Amino acid sequence: MRILLLNQRAFMATPLILRSVARRASLSFFSSSAFKWEGGVSMVQGASRGIGLEFVKQLLEKNEKGHVVATCRNPDSATGLLSLKNKFSERLSIQKLDLTLESTIEACANCIRNKFGSLNLLINASGILSIPDVLQPETTLSRVEKSSLLLAYEVNAVGPILVIKHMWPLLKVGGHSQTKRDVAIVANLSARVGSIGDNRLGGWHSYRSSKAALNQLTKTVSVEFARKKDPIICILLHPGTVDTDLSRPFQRNVPEGKLFTKEFSVQKLLGIINKAKSHDNGKFFAWDGQEIPW
Repeated sequence: MRILLLNQRAFMATPLILRSVARRASLSFFSSSAFKWEGGVSMVQGASRGIGLEFVKQLLEKNEKGHVVATCRNPDSATGLLSLKNKFSERLSIQKLDLTLESTIEACANCIRNKFGSLNLLINASGILSIPDVLQPETTLSRVEKSSLLLAYEVNAVGPILVIKHMWPLLKVGGHSQTKRDVAIVANLSARVGSIGDNRLGGWHSYRSSKAALNQLTKTVSVEFARKKDPIICILLHPGTVDTDLSRPFQRNVPEGKLFTKEFSVQKLLGIINKAKSHDNGKFFAWDGQEIPW
């Protein structure tokens, strides 16, 4: 106690500008370089239900020491996440993030910085295909509306890239105790229908084009990370047709054996993520590991 009091007196006796420098140095000590979370820190954006919620569940269950930050628009009503929080209280953090409000993305990044210091894995899992009375996949050009295009772009393309923008300073090498990654990973959930080369049926203008935009934006970010020699890779993932709220209205024509459970799809996608290396930066993979043409 005497030593502490002496240190406090000495600190107060120093000029104001020196105290300011010392305070910044102290804060720096407790920043990302000081925290080494065993098992790594993963973030799942769009985690309240469907594939995003299943990512959170499997990340927690498969890595006994890893921490997961799960984000969604309305944490208080995210019953699936709250149930997982009861089970993994010390390893799961639930944060508010609305893709249409950049201020919430920035606030979430600040919370992660203050609590964990860094991220090793970022998964952008959110996406919209249809909203009753608001957005429906267009079967013909005559049904295309400006409002539908803009909403799809905002959620499926613009939002995920803004998340990467604000999380970029936090993405660090480290991590997953089972895979010993040498790079941080950004995985964006895309869709095969976002492939221009694979488009043979047409239709679904808003969803297709917004996913194609996500592909281009992600590819562009991956080039920048490589040019700056940041130890971060960006990959795009197609989960297949998964039995979720997003696909449920459109499952009638899915071939037998091609409608996957959330558990199966996420297991396959995590396998791709865990095996990803630097040479996979900027690539677009289907759930089975096969590359998809742009």
